[in-house]
Amino acid sequence: MCTGKCSRCIGVALYPLAVISIICNIILFFPGWETSYAKDGYITEEVKYMGGLVGGGLMVLVPALYIHVTGQQGCCANRCGMFLSIAFAAVGVAGALYSFIVAMLGLINGPYCRVLLIWMTPFKDKENSYLNNRDLWGLCTAPKDVVEFNIGLFAILLLTSSLQLVLCCSQMINGLFGCLCGTCTSKGVI
Repeated sequence: MCTGKCSRCIGVALYPLAVISIICNIILFFPGWETSYAKDGYITEEVKYMGGLVGGGLMVLVPALYIHVTGQQGCCANRCGMFLSIAFAAVGVAGALYSFIVAMLGLINGPYCRVLLIWMTPFKDKENSYLNNRDLWGLCTAPKDVVEFNIGLFAILLLTSSLQLVLCCSQMINGLFGCLCGTCTSKGVI
C-alpha cells in the first residue's frame, strides 16, 4: 500500500475516535444525566482532567487533519510532509496516552458519589477492586447508577484511546517510510 493512501486511511479512522472521546468526556460531566452535580462540583476527579476532550479529542483531531491532508495529492504529499506527519502523529500519541491514563485512573479509583450523607470516592485505594464486585456498587446512593455510568464511559474512552494510540504509532512508522521512500504520488498512484 502506498504511504499516502495509508495516511488518508489513518486520518479518516482518527476522526470518529476523536469525536467519540470528546462526546464521552462531555457526558461524564453529567452523572445521572443531571446538570446539578456538575454545577455543585460533585463529579469524579478524573472527569475534570478532561482526558477525552483534550487528550483523545483535540490532541488527536488536529494531527488527524494533518495526517489526512498528507495523504492527498498536493503540497503536503511529499517527503517533507510525511516527515511532519511523524511529529503530528507524536502529538496524537501523547494525547491518546493522556486519555488512556486518565480513563484508567477513572476506572481504578471509581466514581465520586454520595455514600449515606457524605460525598466521597468510596472505591479509591481499596485492596479489592469494585469492578468485579457488583454488590459494592450499591454504596453510591447519588447520582443514580453513577458506577455503571462511569464504568461505561471510561471503558469507551479506554478503548478509543487505545485505538488512537495504535493508529498514531502506525502513522509514525508510515511517515518514516514516506519520508524515506516517498508517497507514490510521482508514480501516478494516489
